[in-house]
Amino acid sequence: MPIWVDADACPVPIRDILCRAAIRWQIETTFIANHVIKLPPSPWIKARQVAQGFDVADNEIMAQLSDNDLVITQDIPLAAEAIEQGADVFNPRGQAFTRDNIRQRLAMRNFMEEMRSAGEVTGGPSAFSQQDRKEFADQLDRWLQKHHRR
Repeated sequence: MPIWVDADACPVPIRDILCRAAIRWQIETTFIANHVIKLPPSPWIKARQVAQGFDVADNEIMAQLSDNDLVITQDIPLAAEAIEQGADVFNPRGQAFTRDNIRQRLAMRNFMEEMRSAGEVTGGPSAFSQQDRKEFADQLDRWLQKHHRR
């Protein structure tokens, strides 16, 4: 059960938490991005650089994904695809995407996209906080305790 990280927009503190967990739990963790990512040396941590382009990193994650893997992403369409393929998914703020909530999240995302297309200024998410880091670390720890065997 490896961890796949949509690393193009993954905050550095979350990347650090994931690297520490990969080493501590000895779980393969792969960061996929269209740019070079600095990671600590470890047999449990890998970086895969993909070409620039729309959804290239997402497509690479989906090509490698298996049941019960974990995907870390802010990309709601990628989350929906990963859930459909049997993966667990949560975002860098520690919020789980599930079969029960992904349709609502997609609908809200699409609605906000339409609002932006119509010229409405909608603002972005709140700044990434210490509480977000804690929520993510707690969510990751719960997932590792439930799914991973050393």
